[in-house]
Amino acid sequence: MEHTWIAIIASLLMGIGALLIFIFAVKQDYFRNLEDAKYQVFWSDIEELVESSVTDSAVSVSEDHHNGSGEEDSHFGT
Repeated sequence: MEHTWIAIIASLLMGIGALLIFIFAVKQDYFRNLEDAKYQVFWSDIEELVESSVTDSAVSVSEDHHNGSGEEDSHFGT
């Protein structure tokens, strides 16, 4: 029976501790930009993808317009 009371007191102390941490976080304004935080994770990856696709498309466009003999390729089959 003694262990049960120890477990109850410990769980109440942990609950009160979690509540105090939550109140501290709210007062310190840690929850102000929840929507913005999810986008910050991907911004650097998206910028890298855009930069690499721009350089890849610039290289492929310059290769598509010249077929090696100095003549421009026609993409419409004329």
